Amino acid sequence: QVQLVESGGGLVQAGGSLRLFCVTSGPTFSSYYMAWFRQAPGKERDFVAAINWSGGDTFYVDSVKGRFTISRDTAKNTMYLQMNSLKPEDTAVYYCAADQRFRYRGRYYDHHDYDYWGQGTQVTVSS
Repeated sequence: QVQLVESGGGLVQAGGSLRLFCVTSGPTFSSYYMAWFRQAPGKERDFVAAINWSGGDTFYVDSVKGRFTISRDTAKNTMYLQMNSLKPEDTAVYYCAADQRFRYRGRYYDHHDYDYWGQGTQVTVSS
């Protein structure tokens, strides 16, 4: 059973940067595909970025391409989301998610395809 703990959220002005962390505990971190989702008040949980088990493939929603970077460090059992040029519309609770490689169906953008979730970290971008 894997556990995910996010950190790094906070309040930042538009144009600023934040780096989110998702520390995992449990076996075989390298066998999980992982992602970041976000949820604004009154809205559904939306896909932000995903990374495969080796870190060799990454995917992004169009609205964050060129501004956000997802990465992972197997030695530290940690996934990151570097967020630059933040906009007020990026304001949301950010969640990290993971699931096992053998369950991967290519639907990295679908929150239903992830079994493991962190508790979320709030990101607020002021204008």
